[in-house]
Amino acid sequence: MPNNRIIKPCTSSSLGMEEAAGARQRIRKLMKAGILVSPDCVEALCNCQDIDRRVSLLKAKALDLAVLTREVNELVDLKPESVNDVNWREFERSRVLSEKRQDARLYTRFLEFINGGSASLEPEHGTVADNAGSKIITAEDALVPPLENPAAARVKIVFSYDQPPSSRTVPDFVSLFNARYKAIEAILSNRHELSALTTISRIKAKREKDSVNFIGMVSDIQFTKNNNAIMTFEDPTGSIKALISKNKPELLELARNIVLDEVIGIAGVAAGNDEIVYVNRLLMPDIPMSSELKKAPDEGYAVFLSDLHVGSNKFLPDDFSKFLRWIKGELGSEKQRAIASKVQYIFIIGDLVDGVGIYPDQQSELVVDDIYAQYELCTELLEQIPQHIPLIICPGNHDAIRLSEPQPALGTGFSAALARLKNAVFISNPAVVNIHSSPGFPGFNVLVYHGYSFDYYVANVDSIRAQGGYDRADLIMKFLLQRRHLAPSHSSTLYVADPSMDHLVISSIPDFFVTGHIHKCCVANYRNITLLCGSCWQGKTSFQEKVGHHPEPARVPIVNLQTRDVKVLKFGE
Repeated sequence: MPNNRIIKPCTSSSLGMEEAAGARQRIRKLMKAGILVSPDCVEALCNCQDIDRRVSLLKAKALDLAVLTREVNELVDLKPESVNDVNWREFERSRVLSEKRQDARLYTRFLEFINGGSASLEPEHGTVADNAGSKIITAEDALVPPLENPAAARVKIVFSYDQPPSSRTVPDFVSLFNARYKAIEAILSNRHELSALTTISRIKAKREKDSVNFIGMVSDIQFTKNNNAIMTFEDPTGSIKALISKNKPELLELARNIVLDEVIGIAGVAAGNDEIVYVNRLLMPDIPMSSELKKAPDEGYAVFLSDLHVGSNKFLPDDFSKFLRWIKGELGSEKQRAIASKVQYIFIIGDLVDGVGIYPDQQSELVVDDIYAQYELCTELLEQIPQHIPLIICPGNHDAIRLSEPQPALGTGFSAALARLKNAVFISNPAVVNIHSSPGFPGFNVLVYHGYSFDYYVANVDSIRAQGGYDRADLIMKFLLQRRHLAPSHSSTLYVADPSMDHLVISSIPDFFVTGHIHKCCVANYRNITLLCGSCWQGKTSFQEKVGHHPEPARVPIVNLQTRDVKVLKFGE
């Protein structure tokens, strides 16, 4: 905190001797509690008759207030019940930005709330519910009622993680894996091949050979000198080893692509000696076959962008400008401009900015090294998109948000500038949204995931690596759909240990599965799910060179929702 924010209370010339002594005593109590006092609040403290109560109120629930200002003091006097409704850390940051003359808007909105606004701010995760309890809005928007936007109303959020942050313990991680097991067990239990399920403890109790079916989580995989595979499976009742013979090459090949912690079904023969099961089949949760491809009754288009990386010296402003001109109907052939006029949804799948401190020596590759300025510049670009088109935005690993998945929605904190986008729908990563519903048509469910776990599977799954690795997003996406989980291995991503539910389980079957992260556009279909990986708007960085990325920037996949045909427009070389 700057030194000029700490005052010497006895220097106020407008106070008498007794008043100054009283103010000095009260300020000492506040400072002892870790709260500094701004100069404009000194005289007000002279009339404070219950300083102990004020200190207690300001420190309740470990609030992050650092400086007591005149405005905060008035809030304590007039609306003490609202003290806990303000995000004091954001208030302090907004005040500093205002004093530095960098950005006074957020501070002004805080003051509007303090001086009589009726909105309520949730301090822990920056969102509040409206009166109906159904709509989630950002903390900044809570200060100024958002404008009604028919574009955003066409997007229905099926799932977006919005739980407040909290400390996690070891039992929470255990509960998370139990919740994952139960969720995927419920999917596998519907497989007719696993109709006579049993538990591992009952298998180990058998004393004679017998056919068995069970569901287990993979805890170990080893390949012997004789080219057999020995896997260890766990369920809530115990663990057991399972052997896959080299005489079953197709099964052995499948085993080579299994990763730790995924949950699968096993059909085999129990040895009857408490030690091992001989595997005849391995069954993935997978996506069931769909009879037909769902199509909308009317023509409309959805556009999929990802990985803008605004702020990087590799950001491609000319290419992105071409996209902006196209979406506004100012660029392209007559047919291409006609498509632009029918675009009804734009998805932006993470990494809107390049961030700061994401990888070693990133500073040397930034043209904008301030995270607030990066989001401000990004907002200015996205504001050029026609406002009748909703922007469905999720974060990525370069965005200024926690890395653990599910990542909260953007639009607050460092990314508060994005809240100016009145046509934006902010969702978590991952999330599920429904688009294009109408009377008689249920719309399309879109599973949105930035793709941070992809790096792990490129490095650790033989079949993906051998068939193209980072160039084959479709193989990674298919792999995850077959496991019904976005990050089945414990170490493939950082995650929130929510003991009640594993939010990375693919519990419902989407119509679209859309991702980004690997900077290369990809379009595919798996069991009538359209798989789309967005491109990027950044040239190849030195880091990407080291890890083997082959980016193809400025490609934009566009889906005709009536036919489900996908076109890819190129806005760069």
